[in-house]
Amino acid sequence: MRRIYPDIKDNPDIVQAYAYPEDRPWLRLNMVASADGAAWLKGRSGGLSSSGDKQIFQILRGLADVVVAGAATVRKEGYGPIKPREAWAAIRAGRPDVPPIAVISRSLDFDLERFADAPSRTIVITCEAAPQERRKAAARGSDVVVAGQEGVDMRRAVAALHERGLTRILCEGGPRVNAQLSADDLVDELCLSISPMLVGGGAARIVNGEPAQVTLGLSQVLEEEGVLFCKYTREPSDERTD
Repeated sequence: MRRIYPDIKDNPDIVQAYAYPEDRPWLRLNMVASADGAAWLKGRSGGLSSSGDKQIFQILRGLADVVVAGAATVRKEGYGPIKPREAWAAIRAGRPDVPPIAVISRSLDFDLERFADAPSRTIVITCEAAPQERRKAAARGSDVVVAGQEGVDMRRAVAALHERGLTRILCEGGPRVNAQLSADDLVDELCLSISPMLVGGGAARIVNGEPAQVTLGLSQVLEEEGVLFCKYTREPSDERTD
């Protein structure tokens, strides 16, 4: 792997390249897309991935305090508990061995049992309108956060994570969750792997839902085997709206 922007360097330190700011909470999106903007191939993101993408994916998880994903992504991608990795020993010093997963779901229509043996207790973020029986089932093995009435209020969801000391947030999608976070002006950074293929068809973009306008600046580009790993960061002068 090499860095091609803002300078040129072979074998850069990937952990340092994706280090979180130390002086403030930070919400990062990590997504992969085809060259024509598709967020998945045949219904899953794995077909767009590469060895470099998988390496960065794991490092981003190791750096994070919590990994956020929508229930649709959990179902489609077959999510389960995050497993400890020896390579994370240094970057997770003083923290649990693995970050918890926080699943965002209005209906709670996903397999709760998949997370029963998670090393870090799973967080389920839902709303008042969620089915009561599903909420009770979720509470038996997870920490349930109720954020919103008819749907999940992303501002309240993020605030709840911060209250738990989970301020370095990694969101792995999907596109609708990304759209909600963007519309609520909660995104600080986008890590986007661009796969050198054309997909077409009906695949969603990485942000798919209500409109948003978040100004980001290109801060870094890595490259390996034709795949670009772009990091876009909120401009320092771009203040959030209230």
